[in-house]
Amino acid sequence: MAFRKTVASVVAAAALLGTSTASYAATEISWWHGMSGRNGEVINEISEKFNASQDVCHLTPVSKGTYEEALNAGIAGFRAGEQPNILQVFDAGAATIINAKGAVIPAEDMIKDAGHEFKREAFIDGVRYFYADSDGKFIGMPFNSSAPIMYINDEAIKKAGVEAPKTWEDFEAIAPKLKDAGYVPLVQSQLTWEFTENFFSRHNLQFATNNNGYDAVKGTKILANSPEQKMMYSKLKDWYDNGLFGYYGAGWSDNQKPFEEGKVAFWIGSSGSFGGLRKTAQMPFSATFLPYWNSIEGAGTNTFIGGAALFAFSGKPKAENDCTAAFFEFLTSPEVQFFWHKATGYVPITKAAYQLAQESGYYKEVPQAEVGIKQLMLPGGEWSKGYRMGFYPQIREVMEREFNKIFANETSVDDAFKTIEEEGNKLLERFAKTAG
Repeated sequence: MAFRKTVASVVAAAALLGTSTASYAATEISWWHGMSGRNGEVINEISEKFNASQDVCHLTPVSKGTYEEALNAGIAGFRAGEQPNILQVFDAGAATIINAKGAVIPAEDMIKDAGHEFKREAFIDGVRYFYADSDGKFIGMPFNSSAPIMYINDEAIKKAGVEAPKTWEDFEAIAPKLKDAGYVPLVQSQLTWEFTENFFSRHNLQFATNNNGYDAVKGTKILANSPEQKMMYSKLKDWYDNGLFGYYGAGWSDNQKPFEEGKVAFWIGSSGSFGGLRKTAQMPFSATFLPYWNSIEGAGTNTFIGGAALFAFSGKPKAENDCTAAFFEFLTSPEVQFFWHKATGYVPITKAAYQLAQESGYYKEVPQAEVGIKQLMLPGGEWSKGYRMGFYPQIREVMEREFNKIFANETSVDDAFKTIEEEGNKLLERFAKTAG
């Protein structure tokens, strides 16, 4: 994919219409997103770079608050006929926007309709499928992509005389030594993403019927109430009761903070947290892959991405759609992806961008930044591509409620997952009705 070719074709089209680039008024497009802080600043910087790179299109980014608020704003805007050209949608909201009939134009179609080549295989394997349809066509353009990885307090493992675990069996063997050395052995930041959704992916286990929800909306049922998943949470509860696992609530920062303060040996967090962690960690740290249970047959496959993708709303003039396609091309160029990767910690989504980062020597300087990419590039399995379930943000809320109750001794693991599956399937049934 070549952005220069995209812009050149738009300029050429303007010339055919009897205009010149000197008098050509830039086509305005808008981008609503759910990022703030430094990540929001980098979005502004990327938009400025795009606008400065050509004079055909002008992109205006607008923060709409959180991921959830951005999704709600986008849906409300579409219903009112005031939708943006581009909407950032987080992983759990993907099914909602993809199954909103007529709401979006598949990113792959938009780029091809603008007259440009699109190669799915140019993208890292762990990135390619989550926002695609069951045939692999890109519906959303992956943007801020990350993987759940294990961060390591280097001082803790040195003091305890242990090595970072590759499997959860390894963790069980060394956790008491870390506790005796004065550390909480393990924390995590989002049980739903790290120990449920990606548990199924890491162990190549089916998460929902209908090909994990990719093949059809109607009749899709969640398969969270599995023996393997309940085993994971029974272990977590046992580790928690014995001081080997710390659970400080459902808030991301609630669990990240004690790791930053050097009180915890291992933190399961996002590879996209790396940039911020370099500034906040009070001790040297490294990183490794998300562990898996060696006892589960087929385990060790790749994880899928978290984060969000960009979706192109329908109902816009062709000139605006061509500019959206041009921006997607610009955004996925190796140089821009490398810039985004370094500035935020999110992974580069294309193989060319990853190669550029390697050749620059970046990973020799900060090897932690490469862990998430390598994990996404591990061999995949039938069930490691992700999931596609409607009303999934609400399903996550059910999971978080039940997980909190497990650690508060208000419910058993068996009852929690029975409830998750029952309420989750009711939500899926409701979504199937709304999706037609």
